[in-house]
Amino acid sequence: MFEKQDVSFPVEGGVDLSAWLFVPEHRTAPLPAITMAHGFAGTKYHDIEPFAEAFAEAGFVVLLHDHRGFGDSGGTPRQDINPWQQIADWRRAISYLQARPEVDENRIGIWGTSFSGGHAIVLGATDRRLKVVVAQAPTVDGYATGQRRIAPEAVADLEARFAADEQAQLAGEPPATQLIVSNDPGRPAAYKAADAVNFYLRPVPDGVWENRLTLRSTRWARMYAPGEFIDRVSPTPLLMLVAERDHIAVTDLALKAYEQALQPKRIVILEGGHFDPYLAEFPNSSSEAVDWFRRHL
Repeated sequence: MFEKQDVSFPVEGGVDLSAWLFVPEHRTAPLPAITMAHGFAGTKYHDIEPFAEAFAEAGFVVLLHDHRGFGDSGGTPRQDINPWQQIADWRRAISYLQARPEVDENRIGIWGTSFSGGHAIVLGATDRRLKVVVAQAPTVDGYATGQRRIAPEAVADLEARFAADEQAQLAGEPPATQLIVSNDPGRPAAYKAADAVNFYLRPVPDGVWENRLTLRSTRWARMYAPGEFIDRVSPTPLLMLVAERDHIAVTDLALKAYEQALQPKRIVILEGGHFDPYLAEFPNSSSEAVDWFRRHL
């Protein structure tokens, strides 16, 4: 059993991040803790809470936060995804956990998924307060992924949209936006695949998410290559959970990145595609993560 609390903590720029804190009941001493967040344009309402619950049931304090501009967190512009800002904010989440009386400040691990799985790799490589890393279906190379996601003949149009957005912002306009998911081939969107559309459009509470993000988020994602940090995670233990048919955080790119990681490391191949670790493969993805955290925290 555990208690779930609504908490918040400040980050740079006068912004407060909203989070859920899960604290196991009947604790007798400061406990190991896990910090976690969702991936690209996700919130804590998007099928991620079951992981936090599984970790809390296993005896860990868990902090699950919304990135700035998303969900219940503050920050403007809304629905804006700057990976390096999210990483800087996540360091504050680690500091917040360390300051909690329920937490052993020297036993903190990180769990990230998809885009935030890339963040977990970067943070594991650059913040030694973290004692264990779990990266589920992680983004490792935004450039290589973008080359596969955008048809060659469509790149010039995308670059023209990026340029027009920059010029408009110089003139005082807000950042341009586009859909996150759409099955309409005529409407620009970050994702068109049916499994992505189905996942992102699963029911969430009113007012915490909308099917929209800034266009510049796509540019930043195409620049982001967290796999470059993977050999620096060691000696912090790294678990990678990779879906065998992942076309979002592409499987072969993840496998190549894993080969560059140093020991101690472990990889688990899950059945299905990018979103199956949250759904059909949840019993496997969650239990593998719990086992890794228990072993190293």
